[in-house]
Amino acid sequence: MKCLLLALSVALVCGTQDTGVPQPMEDLDVQKVAGTWYSVAMAASDLALLSTQSAPLRLYVQELRPTAQGDMEIMVHRWEGGRCVEKKILAERTECAGKFNIDYPEEDRLMVLDTDYNNFLFACVEGAAAPARSRACQYLARTPEVDPAAMEQFERTLRLLSIHIHIILTPTQAEERCRV
Repeated sequence: MKCLLLALSVALVCGTQDTGVPQPMEDLDVQKVAGTWYSVAMAASDLALLSTQSAPLRLYVQELRPTAQGDMEIMVHRWEGGRCVEKKILAERTECAGKFNIDYPEEDRLMVLDTDYNNFLFACVEGAAAPARSRACQYLARTPEVDPAAMEQFERTLRLLSIHIHIILTPTQAEERCRV
């Protein structure tokens, strides 16, 4: 009986610790996220992922395009070789609607944490490579304007994910993102 109570207590403690960590949206409708988006804020668990103009996850999202198979094409701009280039990243659907497998910059996962479809979308890329798992997140908006309430919600999410390094783009920077 004591073992059973101990096991239940441990299970409850472990279960409650995970409830505060943002999870991918289980009911994401990929058709509703289609269209133009602006990168308004970026954050990462490792400064090297965003610190320079050509850092690996310093991506400026331009458009999300759902595919007929339920996957998502992500059109981004980034700096490579001293110039702006457009890239297409394929996010392959998984059993969870808000979680996708991507192969950029290596085998990683993309998670859509939250969206209202019309104004904001919070997404994170999580690297599975050893020795340390890295995470980079973005606050995307339908317009280059920063919504203070959405920014506050994004910052709360980052605290739950233990991400402390972030770059907030001004509306002008978001509008003038790297262009081809």
